[in-house]
Amino acid sequence: MTEAMVTDGTIALRNLEAQIEGLQPEAALCRAPVDERVRLIDLLALRGSILGTIADYVRAQELADRLVHGAITAAPAFFARAQTRALFHRFADALEDLEVAERLGAAADIVNHERAAVFQGLGRYEEALGIRQEAARRSPSFNSLGALAMLHAESGDAERALHLHAESVRRYGGVSPLPLAVLEFQLGVMCMRKGDLRRAQHHLTAAVRYVPSYAPAQGHLAEVEAELGHAETAVALLYPLATTSDDPDYAGQLARILRYAGRTEDSRRWRQHAAERYDELIARHPEAFADHAAEFWLGVGGDPDKALRLAKLNFEVRRTPRACELLHQASLATNSRERNFYQCPAAVPRSGAAR
Repeated sequence: MTEAMVTDGTIALRNLEAQIEGLQPEAALCRAPVDERVRLIDLLALRGSILGTIADYVRAQELADRLVHGAITAAPAFFARAQTRALFHRFADALEDLEVAERLGAAADIVNHERAAVFQGLGRYEEALGIRQEAARRSPSFNSLGALAMLHAESGDAERALHLHAESVRRYGGVSPLPLAVLEFQLGVMCMRKGDLRRAQHHLTAAVRYVPSYAPAQGHLAEVEAELGHAETAVALLYPLATTSDDPDYAGQLARILRYAGRTEDSRRWRQHAAERYDELIARHPEAFADHAAEFWLGVGGDPDKALRLAKLNFEVRRTPRACELLHQASLATNSRERNFYQCPAAVPRSGAAR
């Protein structure tokens, strides 16, 4: 499929940086209007998702907390805090903030859009599906169809996700490459988890083509390249990320690939780096990083008992199929008798899917 004609990804990222820099000074002094501070929170979260910078998420959360305390009757403040709480997998708190925002007058369709994202994060796919389908029925746009595509991608319905992806891109009328890159990334992750490595490579490469600095896309592309036997390509992709990012996932993946490539000393160094950072993040934001930390300790981290504790926490927070599978693998690794006590949720049903 032909890619959409959009702004160069490097230029788009510079524009994003400029917008953030322009809003920061007044927001830091709490002098900016509520809408400008909400805008800054949104932009920080967006930059964090593209560059893989946890510090941006933390800053967005701090600003949202401060905003609510200073504007307790402003619906946008509670809506912004709901979004930042969801970023850190504080889903129950996010749903409470969305209820408050709705009572204070936030538009129902905007609140429901975010509520569906929270339901999706929790693994409550059928509830998310109802909202996403209704939005796509009322207004079949890039945003509504793309959100529905990402829901089906996460729940494992590749055929439906790919169909909706094509339809959403056809309707895209913007010039920013960022939304398109995010959609390609989600599809790449879906294909990777289903074992379709060539298709995963295609979508993740497209995401990086749209935005060359898209760190999560580069990281997952490195995983795919390693699985395809291209270890040196994977290391070349991961090394800059592991060196500069405050997200330990890249260092952990680099350690794993280096170990399999026989570079034991290099692997040990990056494993230690990732382990220390995961311990820091779990101490501060346990719900948000339990899943990736559990995967790390289950693999190159080499501590299945620690992995099991984190996998249990992750499953209690979000009962997705992936969380269930992670818990199952950790239980097997520790010979835990609890492995059969958990019931995995079903994927989004195909019947009644929006056409």
